[in-house]
Amino acid sequence: MHNIIIWYGELTSVRSLLKRGLLFLSPGIAWLLVFLVLPGLVLVAVSFASRGSYGELIWSFSFENYSRLAGFGMFGWTADYLTIVWRSIVVAFFTSLISVLLSYPLCFFIAARPERTRFLWLTMLIIPFWTNMVIRSYSWFLILAPELPFAQVAARLGIIPEGSPLYPSVLAVYLGMVSLYLPFVALPLYSSIEKLDWSLVEAAQDLYASRSRIFLHAILPQTLPGLSVGIILTFVPAMGMFVVPDLLGGAKYMLIGNLIQQQFSTSRDWPFGAAISMGLMVLTMGSLYFYRKKSRGGTIL
Repeated sequence: MHNIIIWYGELTSVRSLLKRGLLFLSPGIAWLLVFLVLPGLVLVAVSFASRGSYGELIWSFSFENYSRLAGFGMFGWTADYLTIVWRSIVVAFFTSLISVLLSYPLCFFIAARPERTRFLWLTMLIIPFWTNMVIRSYSWFLILAPELPFAQVAARLGIIPEGSPLYPSVLAVYLGMVSLYLPFVALPLYSSIEKLDWSLVEAAQDLYASRSRIFLHAILPQTLPGLSVGIILTFVPAMGMFVVPDLLGGAKYMLIGNLIQQQFSTSRDWPFGAAISMGLMVLTMGSLYFYRKKSRGGTIL
């Protein structure tokens, strides 16, 4: 006999509530199964296949694509692919770090504005979302053009030749990446800073704490929820970004996203592209697990 319970004035049972809950959850579960789980399983299957002479899939179970990603090929071992993976991690890390360093003063500045004008500053922060990512990347072509002051100053300092633009370069890649992902850090961080308990800051000041200690012990712990969300929203997509490095970095600055895009579009080596995608997913999930574990333990941030 099932346990009879009263749920908001209705006489029902545990089994009935479970059925009702599954009924409400079924659209979301179906969405995840169709658009996340099923494509992921297909990607796993394709990663163990082989490429035919004309780009067709040969369904033969093999670890060749993963060993190739690790650098092992017919001519021995090479670090080319591992270098691309490491470069992607470095770019994602510094993009997140620079975005965080810029977001803190920006969010404090917006939070200190009068309430009637705060909305305008937040709107200016959100405006980049209104334009396409490719268009925003192309706008850096104009900003870093040789006719504008940035390139002219760099040319006078001997950084670039006279009459040359500041792209393609590593600097251009980081400028494009940070400008693209800065709002993803600033918006969740602002929601935490807006709710800041300033009495803790005042207490730290009364105890003659330095500015660094005030930030580390009174401000940072209160902003960790928004900061964690911002880092995740920045680091994860930055790992697989290919548009900005392709446009602003040129062919000499390839990231793992460019490598995946190349396999699926140019080389038509879908099995190897699927293996790289799986490697990127494992690397991203491992980084997030490491970050969450260490941040909860208090050893990171």
